[in-house]
Amino acid sequence: MNAYEFARAEATRVVEAAYHKAVAAGVLPEGDIPPVAVETPKDAANGDWASTFAMQCAKPLRTAPRKIAETIVENLDLADSCFDTVEIAGPGFMNFTLNQGWYEKAVKNVFEMGADYGRTQTPAPEKVMVEFVSANPTGPMHMGNARGGVLGDCLAAVLDWSGNTVTREFYINDAGNQVDKFAHSVEGRYIQEVRGEDAIEFDPSWYQGDDIKALAHDLVGQYGDSLLDKTPEERFAIIEGYGLPTNIARMERDLGRYKINYDVWFRESELHESGYVKETIDILTEKGATYETTDGALWLRSTDFGCDKDDVLRRANGFYTYFAADIAYHRNKFEKRGFDRVINIWGADHHGHVKRLQCALDALGLDGSHRLEIVLMQLVRMMQGGEVVRMSKRTGKSLTLTDLLDEIPVDAARFFFNSRAAETQMEFDLDLAVKQDSDNPLYYVQYAHARICSVIKNCVEGGVPMPDTAAVDLSVLTGADERQLVKAIALLPEEIAQAAQSRDPSRLNKYAVALAQQFHHFYNACRIKCEDEKLCAARLALCLAARQAIANTLGLIGVEAPETM
Repeated sequence: MNAYEFARAEATRVVEAAYHKAVAAGVLPEGDIPPVAVETPKDAANGDWASTFAMQCAKPLRTAPRKIAETIVENLDLADSCFDTVEIAGPGFMNFTLNQGWYEKAVKNVFEMGADYGRTQTPAPEKVMVEFVSANPTGPMHMGNARGGVLGDCLAAVLDWSGNTVTREFYINDAGNQVDKFAHSVEGRYIQEVRGEDAIEFDPSWYQGDDIKALAHDLVGQYGDSLLDKTPEERFAIIEGYGLPTNIARMERDLGRYKINYDVWFRESELHESGYVKETIDILTEKGATYETTDGALWLRSTDFGCDKDDVLRRANGFYTYFAADIAYHRNKFEKRGFDRVINIWGADHHGHVKRLQCALDALGLDGSHRLEIVLMQLVRMMQGGEVVRMSKRTGKSLTLTDLLDEIPVDAARFFFNSRAAETQMEFDLDLAVKQDSDNPLYYVQYAHARICSVIKNCVEGGVPMPDTAAVDLSVLTGADERQLVKAIALLPEEIAQAAQSRDPSRLNKYAVALAQQFHHFYNACRIKCEDEKLCAARLALCLAARQAIANTLGLIGVEAPETM
């Protein structure tokens, strides 16, 4: 149950019923009224829920909003609702106050759902693929991949918890020019290691990293200098056959260490080898969406579908472009594997590619403009000691995902990278990420969970029985601090649903901090182990509910909920 959605629906129901009752009694005119607007006010002094329905109806009913509000309130029936009172404020705001029953149901719902608390069922569930990271297997993963990995993983989690069927996918770019360049780079380093650095001039366009040297060194260990006796084609095949699988396995290992596990690792090479790229481009041609230039290149009529320029699909030399393979890949997602929606996490530098791909899918009749969503992710600046960090202390080279996880805990990396919406630039403070105090938001939230575990342990050791959560009397939880904590706990299903809808999993971080803050406030204001047994049991039950909500939130972000700190 989403307690907030329930309250919203209840407010809508009673207002609509009151309006129709007033119309039937002839005290309000009948008109073309809009849907009832209900929201949670920013100021708690204005009630728990507020409706602007009276102001909405002033024009269609040709009646003063204050008069409408007064008439609505006079005709309200709150008997079977979750509200105690409704008061009118200002020009016609109707402010609702939740009753005790709502608070009790909200807490009991946590116990009923347990580890699944927060799950909801969207009215229109979809089969969704979230594709993220998809780094070229030609080198180590960088900070953009680190941020994109967490954002994609957490987005997939909230979509799943909102009732969708979700697949996490990594697209392996194991075809095309970058793979050729990768193999040539390793080959160059191999020759240099066997015959000396002067044996071959290392092309400046090749990959320069130490990872290339390491692969070449491994090949020397396996083959000695025997690869030099092979034909260039044979040597190239051996190098590619070793280098790519090695790097892909390393990626899978590093992402596993980062707590990211994919459902599917999809290879671009499969699209080419199966003829699926050619088939896709042939379909576009059959639909009249392409044209050929005098040099033999094939172009997509992208401008016919709203793009600012046309795009090359097949070069004059007969090779298909990366764009052509990308179109085929996304056709495979929609047409062959039947996804209703595809969400890709891309770096902001891919902005120009979004519309092009959507246009190509529109040309195929796959409605890419609506079914393909791209979440564009801004850059990350790594900070330490107030200065930008670009190099690893250990290697002196560009900071990679592996370097980062050697510097700070995985949980800190995941929490911090998920702390900002994708479209915002972020600064990752390495000093703050390892700080063991309340300045560190992850520590602050984890400490709240550990504190609850400590409270429960102390109560058990002191002979205080744990409450039967199915039978505990929660009617005694009437204090402001208790109710505020219940409202914070009850917000989790709503936050997850909103995170999925807005494609912004960073809401979970903000919610986790706010919930922890509310618990710490409750802990300092309310004595849990008290003489009143009924009140003690109810407050312990509230602690258990808070612990579950914190644990579930941290679990969605992919970090631990420790019992001790």
